[in-house]
Order: sequence, then structure tokens, then C-alpha cells
Amino acid sequence: MPKNKGKGGKNRKRGKNEADDEKRELVFKEDGQEYAQVLRMLGNGRCEAMCIDGTKRLCHIRGKMHKKVWIAAGDIILVGLRDYQDDKADVILKYMPDEARLLKAYGELPENTRLNEGIAAGLDEEDEGAADDYIEFEDEDIDKI
Repeated sequence: MPKNKGKGGKNRKRGKNEADDEKRELVFKEDGQEYAQVLRMLGNGRCEAMCIDGTKRLCHIRGKMHKKVWIAAGDIILVGLRDYQDDKADVILKYMPDEARLLKAYGELPENTRLNEGIAAGLDEEDEGAADDYIEFEDEDIDKI
């Protein structure tokens, strides 16, 4: 039997980023960067995201975030654009839900961006029928019931 020379297993590594819950300064985009909303996760550290400029890009999650910051469909992220490949980008930062709301309030994100959704149906042009899956009730309709 080999001797264990480390200080613990994967459960020890899981509990390291407890200091992430603190408030951090809101990061705005610079030149060469763009806001995006994740459409779907592809695996292998990649995701498909719809950028605010209207371009759908294949995004690569950087190694510093890989397995530490969990990204899901519908999340608002900051991507670094590539000079040589316009259809690909690199995920720089994932915004927390309260930070995404602040970005929308500051006017950095357009008004039609749907936050708090599991899917990014508001940004996806190909799934125009997906927006009709829910029913909106006016106040008068509720009173009649």
C-alpha cells in the first residue's frame, strides 16, 4: 500500500472558496470585452453564449474559473473577445445575480435581457416560439377569477 503524502482528498479542495461570498467590486467591460448570457453548457470547459452585440459565440472557461466557479444556462458573464476569431471568446468573469441586476440598472445590459431565467429565451432569435410558452395575466383578469 502506498503512503498518503498529501493533506487530504477532493473534499478538502472543495471547501477552499468560502471567502467568495463577500461583496466584491462591480467589474465593467473594457475594450475587447463584452457582456454575454449563457445559452447552454457544452462540456469540456466550454459554453455557447449570446453576446449583447447580437453575436452567438463559443466561449471557453478559463482555467482559473474551471471547477471553481460554476456557470449555468442563463448566467450573465463577461467574455474577452479574440482578435483572430470572432466566433469564439473566453469567459473572464461570472456575475452574481445581484451584480447582474446592478448592471441592468446602470444601463450596461439592454432592457430585453431576461435575468433569473434558466434559459436565455429573450436573447435567442432562433427559438422565437419559446417566448409564447408562458401566459401573462393582467390585474383585471385575476380579479374576475
